[in-house]
Amino acid sequence: MSVRFAVLGSGSWGTVFAKVLVDAGSEVTLWARRREVAEAVAQRRENPDYLPGVRLPDALVSTSDPRIALDGADAVVLAVPSQSLRHNLTAWRGLIKPEATLISLAKGVELGTLKRMSQVITEVTGISAHQVAVVSGPNLAREIAEEQPTATVIACTDHDRAVAIQQACTTGYFRPYTITDVVGVELGGACKNVIALSCGMAAGLGFGSNTLGTLITRGLAEMARLGVALGADPLTFAGLAGLGDLVATCLSPLSRNRVFGERLGRGQTPAQAQAATHGQVAEGVKSSSAIRELALTHGVEMPITEVVHRVCHDGFDPREMAADLIGRKTKPER
Repeated sequence: MSVRFAVLGSGSWGTVFAKVLVDAGSEVTLWARRREVAEAVAQRRENPDYLPGVRLPDALVSTSDPRIALDGADAVVLAVPSQSLRHNLTAWRGLIKPEATLISLAKGVELGTLKRMSQVITEVTGISAHQVAVVSGPNLAREIAEEQPTATVIACTDHDRAVAIQQACTTGYFRPYTITDVVGVELGGACKNVIALSCGMAAGLGFGSNTLGTLITRGLAEMARLGVALGADPLTFAGLAGLGDLVATCLSPLSRNRVFGERLGRGQTPAQAQAATHGQVAEGVKSSSAIRELALTHGVEMPITEVVHRVCHDGFDPREMAADLIGRKTKPER
């Protein structure tokens, strides 16, 4: 029996993941908040706001009514920004089948509660943690939409459930792996956005590959330290949800966080950089505060995250970033 998917969120990644599922042979309904987006997908087979020029499968159903999207859905893909997940899910929870699998595409840590997205999902819905899966990896939406080869990782404490999702989204261009370390995968996805902001700032300031290589490597060390403190497997950060996603997000011009950071490095204020994104969310901006607070709570040192938080929220000048990081006390690498 085929699994029926509802994908809630028609941004670039939600739309592309819906396409992947359809291409893999799954039955999928995509929910869009705005009716005109749902109609464009249905009538023109295109999401002009987020993926202009990309032809979407004819079998992809779209709607702006969450009741229609969730009716009979066996698996629900949550593709809304991390900071709005709780609000949206509270409105949807009564429409979701109690036994459904919930799949998070959001990458962030919730402000205030400092909860990971899987924790928000179980808290709001009351379902078991074994019903929640997380998808992460080097998954730049535009490249996947163009069917360029990529891999991802599906994390779920229920291995069989992860395998079922894996089978439902495997295509000739999209290769998913499975893992049970939900904590590590979620923290990798959230933290890499913050490190990508720092790399964007460095590029905007005119720094080259040595600086970017340093930020990526030391950023990976920050991610792993926090992950271990919260019970993650350190090896997870050497995989797709750690190093793989980190490299792609820090280096690609398709990365919203990288581009946002680059604008800051060139002298724009956070408000000016946000205005230039045309509605696209750079998750690392808000997550930098939550991750910083999470690190402080657990006594984990994250100097790059600290600097990014100060630039985005305290008026710190990106030009002082290098001096602040290089001027720290010297110590062994490990």
